[in-house]
Amino acid sequence: MQYAVTANGDPVDLKHQVCSYLQEYVPPPGVHPPAIDPHTVLARFPIETFLTTNYDDFMATALLQEKECRKDPVVQSPTWWDIEVEEPALGLPTFEEPLVYHLHGRWDDPGSLVLTDDDYLTYLVNMVEARAANDQPPLPSTVIRAMTSHPLLFVGYSLQDWNFRVLFHGLLKAMPLIRRRRHISVQLLPDLDESVADAAERARDYLERYLNDWSITIFIGTTQEFFEQLRSRM
Repeated sequence: MQYAVTANGDPVDLKHQVCSYLQEYVPPPGVHPPAIDPHTVLARFPIETFLTTNYDDFMATALLQEKECRKDPVVQSPTWWDIEVEEPALGLPTFEEPLVYHLHGRWDDPGSLVLTDDDYLTYLVNMVEARAANDQPPLPSTVIRAMTSHPLLFVGYSLQDWNFRVLFHGLLKAMPLIRRRRHISVQLLPDLDESVADAAERARDYLERYLNDWSITIFIGTTQEFFEQLRSRM
């Protein structure tokens, strides 16, 4: 994306192109949606706050269309490019009116996307500066409360992403040990060198030890496998 914006010369125009592509995408022949849609499964739980780094509206749509207990979500994303801009006040989310917060922007507001290297650097710098000035990241108190006082389920997210690590580590450092909750992450094993004996076991052991320091328990497997098990236990 950094190359694309350099060639294009207009970062906002590029973001409009990306959003248009994502909204018009159709799976190629023979590729069908998964039998179990994660958004639909999550919509059935009494969850008050959904955090996503995806640009799409799949979570909000699933909440609106959930047949058993249809909900009216509030959708918002941060004004990460300018910490001086005051974000709209958010009320406390409820099960009936949950919050869907797009940490990296959303496709119905292309200018809000965190997309290029420059965007990520600006995002991180503003996080640090806002924390130094206000003692908290430039996110609504409702979002901070959800991230620091509830167990979190990470799905489809690489925990090695620097943006995630800076944000999550900063929040964890501010939390006393006795207040920290236990989180769960759905993770795939990294690419393995099959010539190394017990490569899979070593990789699993590394992930478990590394993420345990973050109070994160891992589920090794695909998102589809995780939600198949979750639905069967429901």
